[in-house]
Amino acid sequence: MLYLYSIFNGLVLGMAIFLVSAGLTLAFGIMKIFNFAHGAFFMIGAYVAYAVTGQEASSLWIFLAAALIATIVVGSIGVLADLTIFRRLAGVPADYTLMAAFGIMLFCTGSTRIVFGQGIHAIYPPAILGGIADIGIPISYYGLFIIACGLAVFLMLEIGLNRTWLGKQILAVARDPWMADVLGLRVRRLKLISVATSFALAGLAGGLLVANQALSLDLGHSYLLLAFCAVIVGGLGSIRGAFIAAIIFGLAESLNSVLMPTMPGISSYALLIILVLIRPHGLWPEQSQ
Repeated sequence: MLYLYSIFNGLVLGMAIFLVSAGLTLAFGIMKIFNFAHGAFFMIGAYVAYAVTGQEASSLWIFLAAALIATIVVGSIGVLADLTIFRRLAGVPADYTLMAAFGIMLFCTGSTRIVFGQGIHAIYPPAILGGIADIGIPISYYGLFIIACGLAVFLMLEIGLNRTWLGKQILAVARDPWMADVLGLRVRRLKLISVATSFALAGLAGGLLVANQALSLDLGHSYLLLAFCAVIVGGLGSIRGAFIAAIIFGLAESLNSVLMPTMPGISSYALLIILVLIRPHGLWPEQSQ
C-alpha cells in the first residue's frame, strides 16, 4: 500500500512539475532561451492568487477565479517584459538574454518582497478539495484536482498547437520565423501571443499550486529545478516530451522518498544523467511532433 500511495503522490508531483514546465517549454520553443525568470513569474502567480483568496478560498469557484486572475496578471506582465526587454534583445548573443532574464527574476522577487513582505503564509484549498478519499490508500481530493488540471492543460496545448490554425502558425514561426514572414504570417503578433501564453501558464501554475504549501519568496525554486529537468529530458520545446518527463521525475521523487529517504533528490539527478546519455535529443524531440 505504501508504494501505491507513493505512486499517487508521484503522479500529483508529476502534474505539478508539468504545470510549471509547460510555460517554460513554450517559452523556449518560441524565444529559444531558458527563461530563468519563469520561477519568479510562477511565484507572482501564487501571490496574486493569495491576494484574492486569503488563507483559504471560500469555494472552488473563488479558487478557480483566483487562478484565472493570476493567469491574466502574469500574462500581462510577461507581455510587458517581452515588449520592453526580450524583443529589444532579439538577434543579440543568447548570453545577454539570459542575463536579462536573471535581472527580471531579481526585480520580480524584490517587488514581491516590497508588496507582500518576507513572511511565510499558509494557504489551504477550498473545503471541497480539502478532504481525503480512502480507497485502500488515502487519496486527497486536491491531489486529484492537480492531476486533472495537468491533464487539461496538456490536452489544451496539444490540441491548440497541433489541431488549430493559430497553433500551426505559431509552430511555423517557432521553427522558421524568416520563412513564416515570407509566407505572409504576422510573425510579431504570433510571437507576442506565444510569449503571453507562456507567461500566463506560469501564473496559472502558481494559482493552482498555491494551496497546501508554504507561500514564500522561495516558492519558485521548489519546482523550477525539476521543471528544467523535465524540459531538458523531454526534448527542448516539446510539450509532449515535457509531459512524459514530468511524470517520470514526479514518480522518481516520490519513490525516492520511500526507498532512499536519507538521499533526497538523488534519483532525479541520476535519471537526468542517464536519460540525457540515452536520449540526448529528448524523449520526444520537437521535430517528431
